[in-house]
Amino acid sequence: MLIGVPKEIKSHEYRVGLTPASVRELTAHGHQVLVEHDAGAGISTADSVYQAAGANVVDDPEEVFARAEMIVKVKEPQATERKRLRPGQILFTFLHLAPDPEQARALVESGAACIAYETVTAPGGGLPLLAPMSEVAGRLSVQAGAHNLEKTQGGMGVLLGGVVGVPPAKILILGAGVVGSNAALVAVGSGAQVVVLDRNIDALRRIEARFGARAITVFSSRDSIERHVLSADLVIGGVLIPGAAAPKLVSRQLVSAMKPGAVVVDVAIDQGGCFETSHPTTHAEPTYVVDKVVHYCVANMPGGVPRTSTFALNNATLPYVLMLADQGYRRALQDHPHLRAGLNVCQGKVTCREVAEALHYPYHDPLRVLAA
Repeated sequence: MLIGVPKEIKSHEYRVGLTPASVRELTAHGHQVLVEHDAGAGISTADSVYQAAGANVVDDPEEVFARAEMIVKVKEPQATERKRLRPGQILFTFLHLAPDPEQARALVESGAACIAYETVTAPGGGLPLLAPMSEVAGRLSVQAGAHNLEKTQGGMGVLLGGVVGVPPAKILILGAGVVGSNAALVAVGSGAQVVVLDRNIDALRRIEARFGARAITVFSSRDSIERHVLSADLVIGGVLIPGAAAPKLVSRQLVSAMKPGAVVVDVAIDQGGCFETSHPTTHAEPTYVVDKVVHYCVANMPGGVPRTSTFALNNATLPYVLMLADQGYRRALQDHPHLRAGLNVCQGKVTCREVAEALHYPYHDPLRVLAA
């Protein structure tokens, strides 16, 4: 199979779909890899390193899309990239379609087989291709929050860990999943007071077992959300419903009652965000203020640390890329139900139930679409 790796063009996105080590594995399996010039510049990897691994480097992204049977990316295709997709071509990347009707419509019209990293499942449960980026985003969320709590960034001027004689900041984490547990890891290390809310008692038990009394676990309800949001200095939103839009846990009214200079970091923004006041931002302009509350809603947070993120992502995605390339997408998706869960759009049909429900498309069973 001929696999294409275009350079990412989303604002301040420096990750790349395949590392040279992944290219070497694919070429060892008899596949060809086409890499756009400077695709690896954001992870400090020159074209010559890709060529040494067996890739062909081309200058034009149009050539990558025109020739490749499978496109491997990181972020959802931008408008110019969506126009280059064609029927029968495989797109393997993050998509986050539920809050993005424009992208969904373009992918349906393309006729391509669009497989989303974020809905691929694992035999033991969980989302194995989303998990590494959730780990990065969870840890980054505390770092971003700490920075934006500084007065020069519009925050209230609070140090997370405080100092002797001055109490630490209070960090509220909404969600005890991969994002929440990784946010808690950094938050606890900062010396802040840490509270984690979730409706899943088992997830809260895991937080308690890991951090003990250093993190307070609270069952999530309207009352507990309101009480802790109002007293928090930093609120991190890390809730996820796989494939679907994130629930709006914090209302506009509640945000307006928060402390002046408080910060919210909405890690769920890729799926629409869990604050009513959230809208996507970029690394170029990461924040905005609503009712004196600083909002950090960067939709590609791990892109800020592209080298770490790219290698972590490739560790997870490479086996699936090999599966698709070795077997072809029809056989691979038919034979592997957990990979098939990643198929969001195929042959002009929406094949992910959550996306179909969120965007009001007819849902089509992926096995029937693949068989046809």
